[in-house]
Amino acid sequence: MNYELFCTFAPQMTKYNTLTLDNGMRVIHLPSEAQVVYCGIAVKAGSRHEQPGEEGLAHFCEHLAFKGTERRSAVQVINAIEGLGGELNAFTNKEDTVFYCAIQAQHVRKAIDVLCDIVFHSNYPQHEVEKEREVVCDEIESYEDSPAELIFDEIENILFEGHPLGHNILGTSEQVRQYTSDDARRFTARYYRPENSVFFASGNVDFKRLVAALRSSPCEAPLRSSSCEAVFPPRLPSRPAEIIRHRGTHQAHVIMGAPAYAADDPRRWALYLINNILGGPGLNSRLNLSLRERNGLVYSVESSMVGYGDTGCWCIYFGCDPHDVKHCQRLVLRELNRLMRQPLTPMQLRKAKQQIQGQLAIASDSREHFALDFAKNFLHLGKERDLSDIMRHIDCLTSDDLQQAACYVFDERRITTLIYE
Repeated sequence: MNYELFCTFAPQMTKYNTLTLDNGMRVIHLPSEAQVVYCGIAVKAGSRHEQPGEEGLAHFCEHLAFKGTERRSAVQVINAIEGLGGELNAFTNKEDTVFYCAIQAQHVRKAIDVLCDIVFHSNYPQHEVEKEREVVCDEIESYEDSPAELIFDEIENILFEGHPLGHNILGTSEQVRQYTSDDARRFTARYYRPENSVFFASGNVDFKRLVAALRSSPCEAPLRSSSCEAVFPPRLPSRPAEIIRHRGTHQAHVIMGAPAYAADDPRRWALYLINNILGGPGLNSRLNLSLRERNGLVYSVESSMVGYGDTGCWCIYFGCDPHDVKHCQRLVLRELNRLMRQPLTPMQLRKAKQQIQGQLAIASDSREHFALDFAKNFLHLGKERDLSDIMRHIDCLTSDDLQQAACYVFDERRITTLIYE
């Protein structure tokens, strides 16, 4: 799942260390007393950076990066970190690919060497490409069997049709089976570059030693002949509609979505809070109380949002008996209309702020997710956030702010509904 860029925060008064290396790579470090260090390289290269005909290539390159470098075989890449008891992993989103590891503090230099090696010096051998194709195709087919996950991708494909955000991250099996090592080299030469990436670390490691290790690591890349900036259409289409897919599922899966705010749009704070009121993780969310607690129509219902560089997406998802779909939709629309028409009372607003601030404080205990969040925030927005900054934005919100966001995003004329049955 994608993490919200603007939900990044750090404990109050914590100071980040930041630096830009001579090769253009930006470095961000959050010191702590923890002896386990989370570190990695975030690259601004996701599925939206793929050219027509390259759908799924960003994710495929992520897989292939582990299959051998100029200095290490695929087995040596695995053993270099895993042999020390660490964990090495990666994921691809629509706007970035992140390679990261968890390792004891005394082994950080080795982690830096391995991470820089696989990101900037993988050689994508053809025999490994041919083997990994089937692994990725199995992943795609497994995803196709998970309608509760697949439906989130398809709603974005519909909302952003004709735009680079409008295709899923994995691509199709037919496409993946056509890719070669030359395709991987071409894509990574465009984007896997120090100046297009961020190195991040969180843990008990000295910043000066961290920088020295990076400067002596293989984090240079071959010269490129083209810009690493993607060019996008200036407008994003919106297609309000109801679309039904007959997939033969036992349960009906329903998602209702609309374009929303970009990751750096000031209005996102109001949507962030009102989205939590509507269908956040709390059992007291309005949708959970309405659809599950009062009417027993669903096992779970959620409202989510994601911010991209130039737009965003907001969605409500639930699964229910096929006979209850219309009833559930009416209840959802009733809750949306309440938020559009009835401003929160001062007490409701105060309790909503208190709840989300408590959720943020508890979420800070997940150091791995936290490190990934501040890395992505620094990669895309070029700035750090701390708890006091997040709390200040939330405290400044008014009922009018929330109502204006609701009236814009929840307008029924902007909502597209996708149903799997």
